[in-house]
Amino acid sequence: MWTASNRRQYERAGLRYPSDLTDAEWGLVAPLIAPAKHGGRRRTVDTREVLNAIFYVLSTGCQWRALPKDLPPRSTANHYLGLWIWDGTLERIHEALFTAVRAQEGRAAEPSAAIIDSQSVRGAEKGGRGSTRRAMTRTRRSKARSAISSSTR
Repeated sequence: MWTASNRRQYERAGLRYPSDLTDAEWGLVAPLIAPAKHGGRRRTVDTREVLNAIFYVLSTGCQWRALPKDLPPRSTANHYLGLWIWDGTLERIHEALFTAVRAQEGRAAEPSAAIIDSQSVRGAEKGGRGSTRRAMTRTRRSKARSAISSSTR
């Protein structure tokens, strides 16, 4: 239920974009992002702004090319997204936030039950559309070959 204190806590009016991280949110995520590597050029990009750019694309559904000019360039944001997927940073962030939310709700860190949709199970037993199409193609070819061979006799 929304109360006045809840509304104040989740208010995003002071942010540049609704998808930007608040200071409290950044405080949770910042320790999970790896620091810059030693040696070479120093990191000049602000990783908070890169994360804001990624969240902007995800929340608006816009193309990378349509990123606003006050966010990092699209190539930088896209590069960091790929890097964070590759090195597991996004997975670590997701896992940390997931367990924090479950702990806040008074639940165990790992879910204790799972639900399997019967439609999904049924579809898996059949083998899906691709294997059905291949089997039907073989049948059509063999029928066509038998029709050709019988007409030539």
